[in-house]
Amino acid sequence: MAVTEKAPAAAGPPQPPALSPRELLRWAWRQLTSMRTALLLLLLLALASIPGSVVPQSDVAPVDVARWKQDHPDLATVYEKLDLFSVYDSPWFSAIYLLLMVSLVGCILPRTAVYLRALRTAPPPAPRNLGRLPAYTSVESGDAPDVVLERARTALRGRRYRVSTGDGSLSGERGYLREAGNLLFHVSVIVVLVGFAYGQLFGYKGGAIVLVGNGFSNSLTQYDEFAPGTFFDPDDLPPVSFTVDDFEAEFLTEGPQQGQPVDFGADLTYVETPGDEPQDYHLEVNQPLLLDGMSVFLVGHGYAPEFTVWDGTGDVAYRGAVPFLPQDSSFASFGVVKVTGAQPEQLGFDGMFYPTYSFTMERGPFSVFPDALNPAVSLLAYHGDLGIDAGEPQSVYDLDTDAMERFEKDDGGMFRADMAPGKKVTLPDDLGAIRLDGWKRWVKLQVSHTPGKGIALTGVVLALVGLMGSLFVRRRRAWVRVVERDGRTYVEVAGLDRTTAGEGLDDEVRELAAAISGRSATATLPEDPAPEDDRKADR
Repeated sequence: MAVTEKAPAAAGPPQPPALSPRELLRWAWRQLTSMRTALLLLLLLALASIPGSVVPQSDVAPVDVARWKQDHPDLATVYEKLDLFSVYDSPWFSAIYLLLMVSLVGCILPRTAVYLRALRTAPPPAPRNLGRLPAYTSVESGDAPDVVLERARTALRGRRYRVSTGDGSLSGERGYLREAGNLLFHVSVIVVLVGFAYGQLFGYKGGAIVLVGNGFSNSLTQYDEFAPGTFFDPDDLPPVSFTVDDFEAEFLTEGPQQGQPVDFGADLTYVETPGDEPQDYHLEVNQPLLLDGMSVFLVGHGYAPEFTVWDGTGDVAYRGAVPFLPQDSSFASFGVVKVTGAQPEQLGFDGMFYPTYSFTMERGPFSVFPDALNPAVSLLAYHGDLGIDAGEPQSVYDLDTDAMERFEKDDGGMFRADMAPGKKVTLPDDLGAIRLDGWKRWVKLQVSHTPGKGIALTGVVLALVGLMGSLFVRRRRAWVRVVERDGRTYVEVAGLDRTTAGEGLDDEVRELAAAISGRSATATLPEDPAPEDDRKADR
């Protein structure tokens, strides 16, 4: 039995050799420094900034972060793993930021080298057949060729052309600032990124709620939240202090926009350096107080009900104003009162302050207007251990009720202290009493120092200048050839627009021809008596 051998399988196309580590690094560098990658990274950076605007950030609004975690316990774990509560400090945001910087630098440097070489290179010589260019005309001149060439050189330079001389011809090129504008625009992006990074590293931002009539000293202990830059030392805070003397808010009282704020502002008395004379300033939303080394912004306001609390022994255990945080546009506000010195048990209260109180069976208590026209509070009361002695930090706007019991009525119903100003409510079991004495206003101030603002502003200005250069500067070339035949001088003028569709190029060529010859561009250059093969070569 004969054995038939199978024919060898047809060989496929040859496979390229594997890249060496050096070649792989070179390929990766070229991909990273391409303009396409830079644009993609810029888009990713913009998309990565969205969570920082939507999700509350721990370095700006820690109270909002704590409340968000409480309202969304399942998502909070995922958000913490993704660093969404601190987007701008996250490793993934920093990675995009640094890759964008490297990509832009790697893209700009080679283009800058090419641009510098182009500046040192003379304009290309005139083609043999100028009539094939998009814009062309020829005229006759009564002057000698040398005179015409000199006149052409003057005309080109008068139109900002860089001129080089050939054999009976001139070459001119202008519009080099267009590429400079492109490079400047890309450099401006780097400048803006550097300014932003510098401000984040060496600046700081803090927030504080200050009651009207109270003062603020620019020290770390006075802030409710404080976010220093990586290289900022809190000991370097400028010794500024100020007092919030008054606050006024105005709201629309009628129409579909009723209750919307019209204007609000605070009157400050500040001392920039200890020993200086106090100065007055009216602080508004768009009119921050600008000082050397810091800026003070008015970012919010609200109400602080004033309470007096008696404990079970009949002694006053607490007296003061407590800031409540607005929950809606009507300024219905939530707050917490912690009475740590009450005996025999600590007392705690949480509930709502209604500036203009109203009630319906469908909605329950609510506020119908943001101004304090009919103020009232409704509080739940607790007794037990507030958990402060455990040593764990607590927010002043959260009440830990794990080791506390809520007061109840004799019939087992929920006990609630509903009070208008001046009303006193006695707690069950003779454990104390609470009275609403009145209310104050508070203002939320943001104190910040961003040293990179000037750098970022410079980058924005450079971007505008570069953008205008790249949009309005036209890269053009022009050639002039002077030919003497039969005792007559003829001038050929041609132009080429390297960046646009050539709008206005024909007019510019005709104007050049007229300026060179001193007459209208109507004459026709006679046919060159060159050999037939030379004319074919020109074509």
